[in-house]
Amino acid sequence: MNSETLQIETVVIGAGVVGLAVARALAMQGQDVVLLEQEARIGHHTSSRNSEVIHAGLYYPQNSLKATHCVAGKHRLYEFCQSHQVAFKQCGKLIVANNSQQQEQLQQIAVKARNNGVDDLKLLHGTELQELEPHLNATAALLSPSTGIIDSHGYMLALQGDLEQHSGHLVLNSRVIGGRVAPTATDHHRLLINTADGDIELLSRNVINCGGLFATAMLQTLEQFPNEHIPTVYFAQGNYFALQGRAPFSHLIYPVPEAGGLGVHLTLDLAGQARFGPDVQWLPQTNPDELEYRVNTDRESHFYQAIRCYWPDLQDGKLTADYCGIRPKLTSKHSQSPADFRIDCQAQHGIPGWINLFGIESPGLTASLSLAEAVCNILARN
Repeated sequence: MNSETLQIETVVIGAGVVGLAVARALAMQGQDVVLLEQEARIGHHTSSRNSEVIHAGLYYPQNSLKATHCVAGKHRLYEFCQSHQVAFKQCGKLIVANNSQQQEQLQQIAVKARNNGVDDLKLLHGTELQELEPHLNATAALLSPSTGIIDSHGYMLALQGDLEQHSGHLVLNSRVIGGRVAPTATDHHRLLINTADGDIELLSRNVINCGGLFATAMLQTLEQFPNEHIPTVYFAQGNYFALQGRAPFSHLIYPVPEAGGLGVHLTLDLAGQARFGPDVQWLPQTNPDELEYRVNTDRESHFYQAIRCYWPDLQDGKLTADYCGIRPKLTSKHSQSPADFRIDCQAQHGIPGWINLFGIESPGLTASLSLAEAVCNILARN
């Protein structure tokens, strides 16, 4: 077993889409950056197990981090896709209603969207809606033209390419298993990293924790990080079912939101193939190492029921279990409202040069470039 100590200016932990975006942004500013990933590939967890949707910024409270970074990130992401030849499609989506209560929810979503700076929504009824999507069952719908879909893996590879082009380093199969945070700005944080070749100690001025599902568990391995600033995380699984054959829709189709998520919606991949999900299945596990990616096939009947609310012509036997993702949530199933993103820095926990990103679920992919810019701005101020 080899053992050595290395010094680096900035360590980013977690090579999901946000960690990649953060490491890239810092490297492009000229920082000496190492991006650590415990798995054998980038984006192994939440970043590769989602709907691949570029969100418009409709649902989130005004001035929340989710609203701010989703709207700003959306514009940056479309520009990035064009400049880096990442496949995407601005296909738009419809949020549908089938009764007066749901129509009232559409109005509330439209107000939130306007407050967030999204001013391109259009409320559709009757003939206009039927002409747009003839097979859709809805009394009204909100059309969001700026919603799109993206090749998330292609996006992550492009972020990695920029990182490495600017002398940043991605190190796979490297897990933080311990260490000690620095009490003053003149000290170095110490991270003990387990790799296939042995344990390595990294000394770093700055550490950006983008660990996703593992963000809080990693902190619990460290000495001198204040426990009162480590939030409780809850895990919610989202199952996806694929459609056999082609769906007769050209837009993404969303119901009004439900507790913990956006409802069982229809998304399309870049080849036009439809899949449905995610639902919300709260998990009992508190240790991320105990999580397993197994589609809960018992949810199939729930999917048929939910989908037929807006597509009654869906035939039996057309859904097959596809994949599932797990989201790190900062509120439990008993909470009345979802939690915002958290970006904790020295102002919150008192540790210089250390930034934690907590609860980065949807719209994390859309917000990734904006979140990276926020991290850069925090480091520049400190």
